[in-house]
Amino acid sequence: MTPVLVFDIETIPDTDGLKMLLDLPPETSAEDVANIAFHQRRQHNGSDFLPLQQHRVCAISCTLRSSDGFQVWSLGSADEDEGKLIQRFFDGLEKYTPQLVSWNGGGFDLPVLHYRGLIHGVKAPRYWDMGEDDREFKWNNYISRYHMRHLDLMDVLAMYQPRANAPLNEIAQLCGFPGKLGMDGSKVWDAYKNGEIEAIRNYCETDVVNTYLVFLRFQLMRGALTPEAHINEVNLVRETLENEDAPHWKEFLAAWKM
Repeated sequence: MTPVLVFDIETIPDTDGLKMLLDLPPETSAEDVANIAFHQRRQHNGSDFLPLQQHRVCAISCTLRSSDGFQVWSLGSADEDEGKLIQRFFDGLEKYTPQLVSWNGGGFDLPVLHYRGLIHGVKAPRYWDMGEDDREFKWNNYISRYHMRHLDLMDVLAMYQPRANAPLNEIAQLCGFPGKLGMDGSKVWDAYKNGEIEAIRNYCETDVVNTYLVFLRFQLMRGALTPEAHINEVNLVRETLENEDAPHWKEFLAAWKM
């Protein structure tokens, strides 16, 4: 079977880069740098959401469905260097050549990984192959919006119309899945400042499992899974999580209605 890798990233402001870009004094604290950047961004467009290149990746979580079963984890360690974290992600693509699945990965996660990977000198030849090395990739590669080697579920379900985009949390809950549990992307910076890195990683892990469950429902809808196969795949996820001792999985299972 072709492995399926669902991924999600969490980010914080790149305060070192912002300090340079904003020409701030070296002694300016990370929190002050971020607040200045947020303020300037709000003045510019009414939102404090920073440009993608000004984000720093602090967590990458994945689910992998392969012939070996189903697994979910966060890459690296909580204190992993950003460049090494991103390199781990692309090394996984080199190893498995999976189908990538995301929710808004084309609009956020992958562009952030592109910019940050460029900054850190990350190597990702398999990911960037568009047919130069493998002719099959000419017709189905990770870069094209309309190819399935990377399936951005949000983009496809919205028919590539931004006005039709829906948040993962709502779609997951409407399908009977847990959705977000106690954290969302807007709270990641505060959690990071409080040293709650593991909580960020745990939140990211629940996001990728929500996304994978929505992906399974999508596969059922489009006929790629029979009803029986769909039930078996969902049960595999549930059984895998039941064997995990971490509190966030116990909370996830308790909130799982179907």
